[in-house]
Amino acid sequence: MSMERLDRQVDAYVTWKRDLIREITRYRSWLAHNRLSSEGVEARLERALRVLRTDHITLAFVGEYSRGKTELINSLFFSNYGQRILPSRAGRTTMCPTELLFDPRSERSYIRLLPIESRLQDTSIAQLKRTPRLWLNLPLDPHDPESMAEAFAQVALTKTMPVEQAIQLGFDPAGLESTGSGDMVLVPAWRHAMVNFDHPLLRQGLRILDTPGLNALGSEPELTLSMLPNAQAIIFLLSADTGVTASDMQIWQQHIRQLDEDTQSSLFAVLNKIDVLWDDVAGEAFAQKAIEDIRETTAQQLGIDCADVLPLSAKQALMAKIRGDQALLERSQLAQLEQLLSQRILAQKERLLEDQVVLQVLALVQNSQHALKLRLEKVIEQRDVLASHQEGSGQMLLELTARTRHDHNRHHKRLLDLKTNQRLLQRQGELLRAAIRAERLEEHLTRLRRSLTGSLTTLGINLAILHFFRSVEQDLGVLEQEAERANKMVSAIYRRHSEENPLNGIDPPLFQLLPYQRELRSLQGKADQFRLQLKTLLTEQRTLTRRFFSTLVQEVIGMHQRLRQDAEQWAGDALTPLLQFSLEHKQQLEAHILQLKNLARESQQNSKRGQLLTRYSGELELQLAQAAEMLRALRRPAPLRRQGKVVSLTKAQIS
Repeated sequence: MSMERLDRQVDAYVTWKRDLIREITRYRSWLAHNRLSSEGVEARLERALRVLRTDHITLAFVGEYSRGKTELINSLFFSNYGQRILPSRAGRTTMCPTELLFDPRSERSYIRLLPIESRLQDTSIAQLKRTPRLWLNLPLDPHDPESMAEAFAQVALTKTMPVEQAIQLGFDPAGLESTGSGDMVLVPAWRHAMVNFDHPLLRQGLRILDTPGLNALGSEPELTLSMLPNAQAIIFLLSADTGVTASDMQIWQQHIRQLDEDTQSSLFAVLNKIDVLWDDVAGEAFAQKAIEDIRETTAQQLGIDCADVLPLSAKQALMAKIRGDQALLERSQLAQLEQLLSQRILAQKERLLEDQVVLQVLALVQNSQHALKLRLEKVIEQRDVLASHQEGSGQMLLELTARTRHDHNRHHKRLLDLKTNQRLLQRQGELLRAAIRAERLEEHLTRLRRSLTGSLTTLGINLAILHFFRSVEQDLGVLEQEAERANKMVSAIYRRHSEENPLNGIDPPLFQLLPYQRELRSLQGKADQFRLQLKTLLTEQRTLTRRFFSTLVQEVIGMHQRLRQDAEQWAGDALTPLLQFSLEHKQQLEAHILQLKNLARESQQNSKRGQLLTRYSGELELQLAQAAEMLRALRRPAPLRRQGKVVSLTKAQIS
């Protein structure tokens, strides 16, 4: 058995996203047809589509050397080639972080390798990815397993250099192999590898990150500051014959454990190599008891649920798949990991998309549906009034037109009031952005760079870093005060307009600062951990220190940019539901006025007018039926929720 279950679940997940994209696109056309569109709604729908189109799932395999990370990836994804594709053998194989993905922009499969010497620059890997000429590009032939294995072997290459040069590149010499020739050591030849490969799961948006051991995690800051926090799941590899070693625990405590609290990542431990505990003499029951004991001990040591510790044998699973040995595959227990990947991780992604996209769009569609229902009620009312008056229908049309104009003027005034409120809120948004303006952050960064360059003591550097984070934290404190004022303003506007015009319980969207404060604390914690654990901050680790804080600064800058964008977007969007509601009512009344004028021009006979109104009401009913279809499609649960027999998203969830 291979990854059929995960393949099916990922395929269902991608199909669900395509369905959402189709329905949102359909809703945009529906809005335009019914003259209900607005700039604010269009912007929100465009953002929802962008989230759906750029969404992907990243699985990161992390652990010390020789824990079987690469062998597990081989057994999960490449067993159909009948051999190991990624280099996996005793000792150190994956020498640099390796990303496996599908690049739809490239016509050919490839491996791109970034030379280790690029570490001497302050440029991040993310920035270097945008400069292909700096990478060695090797073509891959998916139809030739031998040549693929040969190309993948490049990832395991090392090079010899003096220990002083290795230190300049950020390596801890204690974690490097000596060549036995003077002060020469072996270091990875490459800093990072990107593998573009047309695999069914990769094509569907799955990405795999294979990481080397503790030495690489400690010397490549971008791994722990950016790549791992952005993964949906961290698969932490351990060896069943040794349990949690000191270096395993160091990786877990320094680089992994906090991700469960600070990010959306799910953490799982894999106890690999359980085949070393198999004992043909003592029997299967004895072996399973030994495996269960080490599983419970591991869960206790790592502080996670026992259900999140999965014992398996990647080597035996790969062998079983190649040989078609179902009994051996079952004994390897790989299916438990496959089930976990296909359910827990995808279920989490589904929940995130429902929160970020589905619930937002549902609220907009319901708002539009409500406005169109009111329009239909008006048409039916007009038709009934005309039908009940055989004489004086012309006068009745005039009265209906006058009443509709009065309602239109009332809604127009409400819309003007809302736009005035929006201008006030946008000014409050300017105060939000002023509290975290880019120039303010640049001042903090300038002071930090000057201090890091000029400090002659570890204490001086530590104080500079502490002062930097304290300054950014104080800025967020000022922002928090402004956000509180802005949220009070929005709540008051929603409350007043809800009293005048019931809005089906739409809650005011409040500006949320807590996730950013949590992210800043997480980055500060990593900075504290780094500066306190470095043995020689001022001497041989200077290059690594500079690169670490360069990466850290980029993360803070990125967080700051997202916060400013969110503040600006929130100020522009906070009143969108109210504006949409009032604008749609104004537009539907304008449509009524136009329809009444057409009735007056078309015919002076009640029967003719009644027929036109009936035809118009039929068109509105058709449009409402389409809105109901879109709501049903959007409310359809995500694939895993559907399997759990969840019928639909409730109104309580989408209000």
